[in-house]
Amino acid sequence: MIFKRKMYNKLLAWKQQAAGTKALLIEGARRIGKSTLVEEFAKNEYRSYLLMDFNKVSDSVTSAFNNYMNDLDTFFLILSSEYGVKLYPKESIIIFDEIQQFPKARQAIKYLVADGRFDYIETGSLISIKENVQDITIPSEERTQLMYPMDFEEFAWAMNEEPLITYIRQCFDKKEPLEQGLHAKAMLLFRQYMIVGGMPKSLSAYLENNRSFEMADVEKRDILTLYRNDIMKIRSGYRSNVLSIFDQIPAFLSRSERRVVMNRIEKGASFPKYHDTFFWLSDSMIANECFNCSDPNVGLSLNEDRTYVKCYMGDTGLLISHTFDENEISDGELYREILLGKLSVNEGMFYENVIAQMLVAAGHKLYFYTRYNEEKHRNDMEIDFILSNQSKLKYKIFPIEVKSNDKYTIRSLIKFKESFHQRIGECYVIHPRNLCVKEGIVCLPIWPPVCDTLQKHKLTPVE
Repeated sequence: MIFKRKMYNKLLAWKQQAAGTKALLIEGARRIGKSTLVEEFAKNEYRSYLLMDFNKVSDSVTSAFNNYMNDLDTFFLILSSEYGVKLYPKESIIIFDEIQQFPKARQAIKYLVADGRFDYIETGSLISIKENVQDITIPSEERTQLMYPMDFEEFAWAMNEEPLITYIRQCFDKKEPLEQGLHAKAMLLFRQYMIVGGMPKSLSAYLENNRSFEMADVEKRDILTLYRNDIMKIRSGYRSNVLSIFDQIPAFLSRSERRVVMNRIEKGASFPKYHDTFFWLSDSMIANECFNCSDPNVGLSLNEDRTYVKCYMGDTGLLISHTFDENEISDGELYREILLGKLSVNEGMFYENVIAQMLVAAGHKLYFYTRYNEEKHRNDMEIDFILSNQSKLKYKIFPIEVKSNDKYTIRSLIKFKESFHQRIGECYVIHPRNLCVKEGIVCLPIWPPVCDTLQKHKLTPVE
């Protein structure tokens, strides 16, 4: 199935503004729909296109890259003949799919863009990993665009709920709660999104099989297997650490503090030993890392404390399949509990993971805050996420607490507000209820961050 994706408009903007001088590199985790989107774009926006999948290119194609970069007339003749595609100068595009499998093609972008005959898009997974680029020169004639799993809004479009999304946007522009019946409908749709996730294959299986969560789960487990296989291909010595952390992500998130405490992984372990591990998981976009900010008064990145780190899955649907054994979900009871908001285990881990996923896709680096009380010998203040407006002159921070049910307290958020009131732009609670403002804190339903409510340009106080 072909789904409407927000990335399509970014491809259009690139074509209009920079295609003649820059190739576009689309990076993302495996199976998020990069190749499908790019090919659909090429079909619609160009007279012809040529797609090379470097997982299965012929020897004649690799030979063309190796031997004919100084003779581009022959180079293009070989490609055109090999793929049976007529290329039209200024009207055709060439797609380098899964380019990490053949880094020399990426290096060739410099000469191909300078030649100017055609436009170029590259797609790839794990491209930025050191192992994949250490022997090539990265071309400056390349613009990078990150792509993420489908967000809630894209999911809603696929579910033919575009009018509901339009209504949600209208309400939040006016800072008004939704009509209660439509709020309930939106929450049900959101919980479906949380279960199915944002992987197009999983969503296709869900829709093509009469909204079968079980069939969606089969696709998700196939993707998790691909991820494990990618990890097993790591040539560096930290491969076993990556696999260990990947397998333990659900266990880390199931704890109340959600943090990866190093000495629970290995006695005497410290972050420097696992730096490459978390880098790999984050850089591959399989996971989203979130670091502690020890002093949000000054600046988030300036006070990044890596003693504690949270490690979220890049897609919450994958996290659910990663958390539960196939036998645990075979009777459908788990899905019913999630849909009704009555999951007996720690449902908060899934809600928090969704928000992390949304914020990363909106361009935010993730930070949290915790304060240890020496007298009480425990943490007495914990904030799930802290964002900033990144302003040098009018620096403001925006603490976010995530709540998975209707009954909760906000003591930590109130303490945080009192401690850092001069720097706070607005405080948010994201919860399953409708929109409201209480004690100067904006309480939002759990799904609107996907609709850009918390993107950087909208991080402004509610009037």
